[in-house]
Amino acid sequence: MTAMAPTRTAPDLSYLLDHTSHVLRTQMSAALAEIGLTARMHCVLVHALEEERTQIQLAEIGDMDKTTMVVTVDALEGAGLAERRPSSRDRRARIIAVTERGAALAAQSQEIVDRVHEEALSSLPRTGREALLRALNQLAGEHLAAPAEHPRAARRARQSQK
Repeated sequence: MTAMAPTRTAPDLSYLLDHTSHVLRTQMSAALAEIGLTARMHCVLVHALEEERTQIQLAEIGDMDKTTMVVTVDALEGAGLAERRPSSRDRRARIIAVTERGAALAAQSQEIVDRVHEEALSSLPRTGREALLRALNQLAGEHLAAPAEHPRAARRARQSQK
């Protein structure tokens, strides 16, 4: 004899957020791959262009661990898109400086990111888009701003949506 499944009393928010996030990440990865970038590479280039930032600061912005960040910057350096340089503010620190070629590619990748986001939202009416974005920003800034403290915390899928 099998047990009866419990009756769902609310929409499965975890599934909806996980599924849409996964699909958006795969669409973003495919679109950025057309110009030879990953979402992480895009994130590093764009945020390094905003102001002088260290590898550690960029890793925090992009939610990358140290090893992933090193691999990402190595790939950017290898492609001639960025380089590690001494900071002008702290001679002990090294920053990620974007090359001219990297800046041009960052502008192109930002257009791609904006297009993918626009396409994702295009099935919603304008008021629905605005409501969704407002609600997600509120959740990200309040109740879902930080993970719960737990000895066996769930692993977080890596992404770059900054």
